[in-house]
Amino acid sequence: MPRDNPELVKAQFEVFSRQVPLMYAIVLVNAWAIAFLFLSIAPLWLTVDMAAAFTAVCIVRLSFWWRSRHVSPTPEEARAALIRTNQFGAVLSVTITMWALTLAGYGNDELNGNIAFFMAITGVSVVVCLLHLRSAAFIVGLSIAIPFIVFFTMMATPSSIAMAVNMLFVTTSLLIIVAVQSRHFADAIDARTKLEQANRENMRLANRDSLTGLNNRRRFFAYLNDIHQEARARGQHFAVGIVDLDGFKPVNDLYGHAVGDALLMEVGKRLSALAGNDIQVARLGGDEFALIFLDYRNDTDLLERSEALCVAMREPIVLADVTVRITASIGLAAFPQTAGDANDLYERADYALYNGKRSRRGHATLFSNEHLEQIARSTQLEQVLRDADLDEEISVFFQPIADIRSGKVVAFEALARWTSPVLGAVSPALFIPVAERAGLIDRLTRILLKKALVTALGWPEDVRLSFNLSTHDISSSEGLTRIVGILSSSGIEPARVDFEITETAMMYDFERAKAAIETLRQMGCGIALDDFGTGYSSLTQIHALPLTKIKIDRSFVCGIDKSPASYKIVKSLLSLSHDMGLGCVIEGVETKEEMQTLERLGARLIQGFHFSRPVPEADIAALLGGRTMESVAG
Repeated sequence: MPRDNPELVKAQFEVFSRQVPLMYAIVLVNAWAIAFLFLSIAPLWLTVDMAAAFTAVCIVRLSFWWRSRHVSPTPEEARAALIRTNQFGAVLSVTITMWALTLAGYGNDELNGNIAFFMAITGVSVVVCLLHLRSAAFIVGLSIAIPFIVFFTMMATPSSIAMAVNMLFVTTSLLIIVAVQSRHFADAIDARTKLEQANRENMRLANRDSLTGLNNRRRFFAYLNDIHQEARARGQHFAVGIVDLDGFKPVNDLYGHAVGDALLMEVGKRLSALAGNDIQVARLGGDEFALIFLDYRNDTDLLERSEALCVAMREPIVLADVTVRITASIGLAAFPQTAGDANDLYERADYALYNGKRSRRGHATLFSNEHLEQIARSTQLEQVLRDADLDEEISVFFQPIADIRSGKVVAFEALARWTSPVLGAVSPALFIPVAERAGLIDRLTRILLKKALVTALGWPEDVRLSFNLSTHDISSSEGLTRIVGILSSSGIEPARVDFEITETAMMYDFERAKAAIETLRQMGCGIALDDFGTGYSSLTQIHALPLTKIKIDRSFVCGIDKSPASYKIVKSLLSLSHDMGLGCVIEGVETKEEMQTLERLGARLIQGFHFSRPVPEADIAALLGGRTMESVAG
């Protein structure tokens, strides 16, 4: 029995097991046939008793077979069983042969011919049953053939010599067939084993992310469905986490894809090391990873463990040529509290991630009832927005941008307002994200830009219009073409228009954004980078863009008169804009103290409630009619 080919041993055992009943049936039938032929001339113990003994032994062996017929043995167990088969086959075949030869001493030539016939039939049949178990087949075949060949040769009669020669020829031919077929059987098992190994490897590769070695998207969803079914059947809980890297794309764009790939591999290693055995980690694609939490106590424990992952991801990642810092945001959804369906669980974890990146970037967010209400409102809002007559329902408000030194309005930022007959006044913070997700933002942009340009035509020529463009507007060639067409046909000088683009929109597809910005600059338009400092653009990328202004976000201005950190940040950004030859607008100025602090820092252009809230078109004339910052503040 081979030790180095366990698959062959198991296959031999399986084939042999199926032949056991037939093999013992042949042995018993032929044993009783011989006993019956010699019943009248041989002693009873040598006929009936011996046949009965063979029957008892066969029944015992069959009982073992019956009890283990559905058991799948290990290779070692199968090998041990086949070795016992060889041993038992040797003992049984020698015993039957000696018994038959003993009976031959009581018979004549005719009876001895019958013995030879029955033993030949028994030997051939048993060898055929053992065809794929070469060792046992040879043992049985030779144990029966050799004694009979010798016996018939010694009888020295023409018929006995003929039987000996015939048995020698048949036995030799049969054993050659056994050797050939067993080799073919072994080759077939080897081929099957190699095919199964190849299939397993293909399956492994199909379920593994080639870059990080983690489970891939396909395996994640298959595993999620399996865990969901098991948890539902056993009344257990588990949670899904979606991880998104904040700041990966700028690293990838700045340092190249090789560094980006190295970063993703390190992130995969770090997540795997931190996750342990009770958190399954997968890479869904790009810079998005997924987690399945199998063992946690409650929602608080789930959030704490996820937050620990976020904290660990903030540690610097040292690569071959550069050290980078990124953060990770995680959206979580727990079963069964959040959703009863596996796909819904994933979608809600993704929704929690989306919301978390807007308000708690770099932290973990658990899907809650509040999010469920938001989804319901968002779904309703999207339907109403799709059915709305936007030309009639959408209006434009304008928030002035003022010069601190002169106190005069130098520009207005156009802001969307929607008053729905169904929902009433809807905040832009609600309907703009919905419009972006629903693919309606380009339609909104066209309507708002046309209305804003019509209004701006009535302003003094030194007052500029500032207009926000979405990610879709600058990443779509069709959208940019429509914007250029609207501006060209408006009658307003393009040099009076500043288009505002957020860092996030710019980083979505930097090359397309750059091409769009260059097109607008060639027309003479200004380009302002909105919410500067809150995104993940690098100074190298900003320097490569033909910007004319930056807008410092409200988060750096709030409480600047009391916060040394905010003071230093704004001072640095003002210095940076000056060194780069860019205009700088300070957003969100709401108090007199904030304005005075900014004035001391050398800020010039400000925008915020301290000067004026956004106003409708009808109120613009009052702001342009000599109304100064001091009069407004008073």
